[in-house]
Amino acid sequence: MTHFIARARAPLRLGLAGGGTDVSPYSDRFGGLTLNVTIDRFAYASIVPRDDAKIELTAADTQVRWTGDISPELPAIKGLGLHVGVYNRIVRQFNGGHPLAVSITTHSEAPPGSGLGSSSTVVVALVQAFCELLSLPLGEYDVAKLAHDIERIDLALAGGKQDQYAATFGGLNFMEFYGDKVIVNPLRIKQDTKAELEASLVLFYTGVSRESANIIKEQSNNVVENQTDPLAALHEVKIEATRMKEAVLRADFAGIAASMSDSWESKKRMAKGISNPSIDELWRIATNAGAKAGKVSGAGGGGFMMFFVDPIDRPAVTRALGSRDGQVMSCTFTDIGAQSWRIS
Repeated sequence: MTHFIARARAPLRLGLAGGGTDVSPYSDRFGGLTLNVTIDRFAYASIVPRDDAKIELTAADTQVRWTGDISPELPAIKGLGLHVGVYNRIVRQFNGGHPLAVSITTHSEAPPGSGLGSSSTVVVALVQAFCELLSLPLGEYDVAKLAHDIERIDLALAGGKQDQYAATFGGLNFMEFYGDKVIVNPLRIKQDTKAELEASLVLFYTGVSRESANIIKEQSNNVVENQTDPLAALHEVKIEATRMKEAVLRADFAGIAASMSDSWESKKRMAKGISNPSIDELWRIATNAGAKAGKVSGAGGGGFMMFFVDPIDRPAVTRALGSRDGQVMSCTFTDIGAQSWRIS
C-alpha cells in the first residue's frame, strides 16, 4: 500500500445572498441562485495508510474516535457519520469494493451548525484527501457533486448544494442551480473592492444552531405544499442574489447593504425559526451601534451572523456585540478552493 499521508483542506464560506434557493425541491422547480465567498477558515482531513487490517476514524474537534476491522461497508457510527459516508462511497465507487486499511482524521475551524457550511466542507476535504490517496482524476465539479451526493443522498442529510461547490471551488462565486445542473460563475472584483468588503463585514458567532435541519425540512415542505408566502419569500431571496451580485461588481456598498437588509426580511418568511428573539436582539444591538444591515449565514436559528458596517463604525459595532455571549470575528476572503497534498 502507499506509504504517504494524504492531506486536504477546504475553505468555509459566507452565504452573502440567495441561500435557501439551492435547496431541493425549490432549485429543481424554479432554479436557484446564490452568491457566496470563501473565508480563511478551513476544514482539514488526513488519511494515513495502515498495515494492520484496521480502520480508525477520528473527529478531532469532538474527540470521537472509532477503530475496527477493515470492511467494504462500515456501519453507521455516532459522531462519525461523514467519515463513514465518504469511506463507504469511495470504496464502492472507486476501489472496486475492496476495503482500505486507513486512519482518517478531520477537524474544522468552525463548529457544525455554525452556518458556514462546515459539515459539507469536511465532506469536501475528505473526498479531496481520498483523491490524493488513490490518485483519482476528479475535477472540481466532480468533487463537489460527489460530496453533495454523499451528504444528501447516501447520508440523507437535509441541506442545499452551494456549500459543497463553494468549498471545492473557493473564491467569490455566483452559482446557478437547475435540477442536476450546477454552474459556478467566479466573480472578478478589484483588490480595493475586496479590501473594502472585508473591512465592512463583522461576524458574530451566536453559538451552535440545533435548528438548521428542521428549518431546511420545513422550507422544502413549504415548496412541496405551494405555501404562498414562504414561496414568495424564496423568490424574493433569489432576486436579491442577482441584485447583490450586481452591487458587488459595481462596488456599490450602499446597494450591498440595502440588498442584505431586504434579503434578511424575506429570508425570515421562508420558514419558522430562521430568526428568534436572541437573533433579533443581536440585530438590534448591532444596528443601534451603526451596522447598516445584518443576517444569519446559513439556514438560521443560530450559528454565525454577519453584519455590514461602515469600516469607521466597525469598532463601535464590535464593542456592542462584545457585550453579549458569543464571539466577534473579522474575516479575510480566500480565492483558494479545496486542495490536497502528500507527506512522505
